[in-house]
Amino acid sequence: MTATTYIVGAAGQLGTALQNSPHAPSQVRALTSADLDITDQASVADALAALGPRDVVINCAAYTNVDGAQSDVDSAVAVNRDGPRHLARATAAVGARLVHVSTDYVFAGAAATSDRPGRTVPYEPDDVSGEPETVYGASKLAGERAVSGADPRATIVRTAWVYTGGPESPDFVGTMRRLEADRDEVTVVDDQTGSPTYAPDLADALWELAADGRDTTRGVVLHATNAGGVTWYQVARAVFDEIGADPSRVRPCTTADFPRPAPRPAFSVLSGSSWTAAGLAPLRDWRAALHDAIHQPRDTRG
Repeated sequence: MTATTYIVGAAGQLGTALQNSPHAPSQVRALTSADLDITDQASVADALAALGPRDVVINCAAYTNVDGAQSDVDSAVAVNRDGPRHLARATAAVGARLVHVSTDYVFAGAAATSDRPGRTVPYEPDDVSGEPETVYGASKLAGERAVSGADPRATIVRTAWVYTGGPESPDFVGTMRRLEADRDEVTVVDDQTGSPTYAPDLADALWELAADGRDTTRGVVLHATNAGGVTWYQVARAVFDEIGADPSRVRPCTTADFPRPAPRPAFSVLSGSSWTAAGLAPLRDWRAALHDAIHQPRDTRG
């Protein structure tokens, strides 16, 4: 019998990219919030009732409203901690494989201060996370621990700054494309550094991982992002450049100029060395991915 891959959170950005990837296997079952309530153990058990030892579950479901989580703690914890635990219990019970997607926000990424230098070295999976400065980050870190505790052979994949970049996309790249048409100048923070990751590239990488049967990719934490570290300001300038607009119309500012309910990591670049050390193909440079996102976009429709 052919193995089935279950995509949990299939209606989201990454779940959609997984379904539309040319590397998706023949047997995929896409599960949205209408198909299961990840926060409810019984709902998860019902949705995964046919799960077998050769099957794979890829969990893309998450409470990703970083600012909203600050005041909606119970919901964030239920989705980001309890939900993954329910999935891990289900996969562990039958010996199926779980690939759980996490985030750079599990690292504190503290900014430099007068008495403490800021981080400049990309994070490795075994670096101490510290105390995440957001409810979102703390709930995702708790989710990682819940997954590992319930299913020690599960694989956790951290990623960052995921986008599809279409003109109507609500992500950062799509937003910059729309703002370019609406404003003479756009002001963007230049003191938050991370790794922009094109959703179709991440989806392809996850399919490679899901098909990998080696023990080197089981029970580990891996980082998967497009290569390189840049600020949001630099990404915005690159978007303008790619669409033929003048990058000088993007003006830099500081995080303090635009306070948000949830603090953003000042530095959260993830190293890809763990991914390649596991024998997986490295993701390409962020700038090459951005070029294709704008000029040769992959189908990301749900």
